[in-house]
Amino acid sequence: MSMQSVASPAIGWTPPKRNTLTHIPGDEGWPFIGKTLEVLADPKGHIEANAAKYGLVYRSHLFGETSIVLLGPEANELVMFDRARQFSSEHGWGRILGLLFPRGLMLRDFDEHREHRQALSVAFKSGPMRSYFTELDKGIAARIAQWKARPGEMLVYPAMKQLTLDLAAASFLGADIGPEVDEINRAFVDMVAAAVAAIRVPIPGTQMARGVKGRKRIVAYFREQIPIRRARAGGDDLFSQLCHATDEQGALLSEQDVIDHMSFLMMAAHDTLTSSLTSLVAALAANPEWQQKLREEASSLGLAPGEPTAFEKLDAMPLSEMAFKEALRIRPPVPSMPRRAVRDFSFMGYDIPAGTMVGVNPMFTHHMKDIWPDPDRFDPLRFTEEAQRNRHRFAWVPFGGGAHMCLGLHFAYMQTKCFMRHFLQNLEVSLPPGYQPSWQVWPIPKPRDGLRVTVKAA
Repeated sequence: MSMQSVASPAIGWTPPKRNTLTHIPGDEGWPFIGKTLEVLADPKGHIEANAAKYGLVYRSHLFGETSIVLLGPEANELVMFDRARQFSSEHGWGRILGLLFPRGLMLRDFDEHREHRQALSVAFKSGPMRSYFTELDKGIAARIAQWKARPGEMLVYPAMKQLTLDLAAASFLGADIGPEVDEINRAFVDMVAAAVAAIRVPIPGTQMARGVKGRKRIVAYFREQIPIRRARAGGDDLFSQLCHATDEQGALLSEQDVIDHMSFLMMAAHDTLTSSLTSLVAALAANPEWQQKLREEASSLGLAPGEPTAFEKLDAMPLSEMAFKEALRIRPPVPSMPRRAVRDFSFMGYDIPAGTMVGVNPMFTHHMKDIWPDPDRFDPLRFTEEAQRNRHRFAWVPFGGGAHMCLGLHFAYMQTKCFMRHFLQNLEVSLPPGYQPSWQVWPIPKPRDGLRVTVKAA
């Protein structure tokens, strides 16, 4: 099948006929629903069982469409690095995020994506990052002081979700957003929940309907605020930075582009960081020896528990960074990544036609025993320079890779180190006796019961 036989991007890609994929081993399951229910019930177990049976390339049927799963670091490199521009992120993620977060950075491809990424990158340079950090540091310190004042059992995930939402509002929208902040936060919560809802159409009373309503509120807020932000110079928040961002010709981004990028960036920063920080706290609660090592590192910064964090001090937290990387290895916040092939391609001896939905799976790669011995064990020393030296560069991909590498990865490291510094200097965390948390893996990892832990003053 040639590229010309595929519909234009404005219309949507036409999937190839099923008989063009039957040469690839696999099991498409039941008519219509395929393997969807099995994947939702146990994503990790399902994909590992299929890999053991069929190998690192297999055929499946998910969410109403035959798709091809490509596994391992070589597959990640092929699809993510995408030197030949063979894979569309827009037409992979579009059916999942298109209704709520259309035209965000992840839903653009190739030259258009590169141009917009370059325009947005100004908001993640050193100067703006330092400005965001001041508000983040204050917000984290204040919230952890509240946790410290209420020792005992705590549900980590909802507490972390509220924290990251508050941080996103302060650093992305500005500390002086005013009384609208609660309404804006509620709208974002509804949009994020709808993005992973089972019902994908906005039927009244459904989560998707609430999400679509939330998007209307967000769009109205941004549209009202853009001319206000553009009329005043400066502005340390990300929204103000984007309002003044320009394209390659020096023109301001359109209002609609600013709206779409802000909506997507706030969603991505909030939900993935909530998952990642919760995973990290769970790992520290289960591994007190590592918790103590990181506490000693935080104390070695020479800052009193209530003192603001100096931005420069973050570089002196290498163990905390390695622990975060290991938490992301065990539970990558985006466990699978869809793409649609826009050209015919071959991988591991299989010819795959244009139009095919393909998926790579960081969760699987991060648990391959030949790359990560004893993969379920929490061991931050996997990320020393020596340990990483001979590892495939796409063996660890929680932030994606290639042109679509997460634009906010340094922002995530900054927030995590700041959180770790305040959390460990003030609190000690442990799991209740006999407690084994159960995790939902897809679409974003989260503890099913919120993750029960016991906290006390350090």
